[in-house]
Amino acid sequence: MGERTEFEKGDRAPNPGIYVEVGEARSFHTEIQDPKRIELEKGERFPETSNKDRKWKKVEKARVH
Repeated sequence: MGERTEFEKGDRAPNPGIYVEVGEARSFHTEIQDPKRIELEKGERFPETSNKDRKWKKVEKARVH
């Protein structure tokens, strides 16, 4: 069983990092314009999203070559 990748209000952050809102459908046409971005430490709780159909997802860091 893998680690969860999406979180709801009240869940605790599994790791420190920057998280953004994502919508239900993950297609290009339903991409959220100007999603909320938050920075949390491990164990901090996620706040409410802009609407009930959104969740929080961690931003992946860009690789440095």
